[in-house]
Amino acid sequence: MGARIGLPAELAGSPFAVARARRAGIGEGRLRGADLARPFHGVRVPSSDDLDLLAVCRAYRERMRPCEVFTHRTAAALHGLPVAGRRPDGAIDVAAAEPHGIPRARGVRGHRVRRDLVRVGSIMGLRVVSAVDAWCQLAADLTERELVVIGDALVRRQRPIAPLDELHRAVARTAGRRGHRRLVRALARVRARTDSPAETELRLDLVDAGLPEPDVNMPIRDASGRPIAIGDLVYSRWRVLVEYDGDHHRTDRAQYARDVDRLDDLAHAGWRVIRFNATHVGRRRADRIERVRAALIAADWAPPA
Repeated sequence: MGARIGLPAELAGSPFAVARARRAGIGEGRLRGADLARPFHGVRVPSSDDLDLLAVCRAYRERMRPCEVFTHRTAAALHGLPVAGRRPDGAIDVAAAEPHGIPRARGVRGHRVRRDLVRVGSIMGLRVVSAVDAWCQLAADLTERELVVIGDALVRRQRPIAPLDELHRAVARTAGRRGHRRLVRALARVRARTDSPAETELRLDLVDAGLPEPDVNMPIRDASGRPIAIGDLVYSRWRVLVEYDGDHHRTDRAQYARDVDRLDDLAHAGWRVIRFNATHVGRRRADRIERVRAALIAADWAPPA
């Protein structure tokens, strides 16, 4: 068997369109080589590549029309939002601007968008709709709670992607579209200054259990006015603090040391702290929420009749 023919430098190690390879003199036999995978019709990538979402989108870019853009789940994930970038069947989301035809290809869920209703930008050389537009597009597919989690991520405390009023304007533009009412309900529960999807889920669980809504990431001070903590979910009136501890609270020694001092300061200032982590699921989570309820009642909160 003869040695495999190498690829030109401009094609080696990256996705390429079959048409471009043919122009470079690569024959059909070489394009069927076992070292080349075929993620989309008319596109080849090195078969050794790990085809994560970014790699798949870069491969599709080789056949992308100028009128097309990544949307929905795919765009949201490329923006770093907490959602899977591919649909359950593995497809990515691609839309064509009206009046062009909907994209149709194996591995692609095609859509159509109006240019005046979305903003298009670039992420690592890929054309994507804005993060807020992607969130609005997901209203037709996701649950209200899932939309709240993503909405919180858009207006998060550190490096927020958008201000809350931008979400309101975007939701208003979706009136009459599928999922609009669900998006309106989700927006009413979105809160700025969150730190993680787990923190958002915990806040929603507390409220859904009939407890008052806590403030999010609020500064806590001692009697002299000295700041002693930024609380995850804060019931200031009752001096009850609910915390979600990510894994770094366990693995980071410096964080662990800070936690010890912080908890002592909070106890000295008269705060009751209830902590949650990833192990608190199902019955354990429900029991923990009941501890929050008991702490609030002990601090003179009166449950609604």
